[in-house]
Amino acid sequence: MKFLVLLLILFGLALAVHLRAGAREARWEAQYPPLGQVIEVDGTRVHALVKGDGPDLVLIHGSSGNLRDFSFRMVDKLAQDYRVITFDRPGLGYTERLHDRGATIAEQAALLQKAAAQLGADRPLVLGQSYGGAVALAWAVNHPGAAVGLVLVSSPTHPWDGHVPALYRVNGSALGSALAVPLITALVPRSYIRDQVRTVFTQEPMPEGYDSYLGAELAARRVSLRANARHRVALLDQITQMQPRYDALTLPIEMIHGTADTTVGLSIHAEKFILEVPQAQLTRLEGVGHLPHHTAPDATRAAIDRAAARAGLR
Repeated sequence: MKFLVLLLILFGLALAVHLRAGAREARWEAQYPPLGQVIEVDGTRVHALVKGDGPDLVLIHGSSGNLRDFSFRMVDKLAQDYRVITFDRPGLGYTERLHDRGATIAEQAALLQKAAAQLGADRPLVLGQSYGGAVALAWAVNHPGAAVGLVLVSSPTHPWDGHVPALYRVNGSALGSALAVPLITALVPRSYIRDQVRTVFTQEPMPEGYDSYLGAELAARRVSLRANARHRVALLDQITQMQPRYDALTLPIEMIHGTADTTVGLSIHAEKFILEVPQAQLTRLEGVGHLPHHTAPDATRAAIDRAAARAGLR
């Protein structure tokens, strides 16, 4: 009898957690609705924002993000000279996950490349920031000729030492996915989510209004917590497997990387990459952290324009 009572209590608690999590997700989605169109690519719904006229430019966001990271200030400015297409990556924002194992960078690149082609961008210039840079590299490595050039912003490119943070390991595991993830969605304070956004800027000032515009709460939904964790846990192995194929890259590549980036180290990644890929050009941004597209927007725009000129687009 006691065991049955305990089971009923546990079931009631679990139900309450999931109901609260669902209610919070509904509020967050109402506050941060899709900004663009949702297209279907091989049965997967992909959220894309398209603005402007000119050469095609695809933007791919980093971990725990969504396309609002670019639409905050960047897209409208770029749309004066480019046809800008920015996507939510699978499992984040409003793009469906491909499967529950966590899509690889190769799978994400394949999906977004097809989505871009469906939108009329068969050979775009592709910019990826942070984790999105790894997806951009996978696009170029796995789909030769499907991009005219790359812009890598604070991008991981090489294997590194160290462990995946515990939260990602827990959320990415079967047990953590079932138990910890719903609790986080149901109970994490909104102030904590906003504080995590601010910490990425380290010593640099965060642009005013960015934290309230980004919709970081969307990354705290259950599906996104699981997807983001599984992406992050598997990234090292996927980068390690991709690195030997860099010698086949022939397209123009512009890289910008802050010397104060403590998330993706300059010496571990960009400085190694330019030694292996002769046509890659690196611009070091003194004192800049992990988000130069916000803290050094002119340098980011200049890198895009250089890549476009080298690709013969301008």
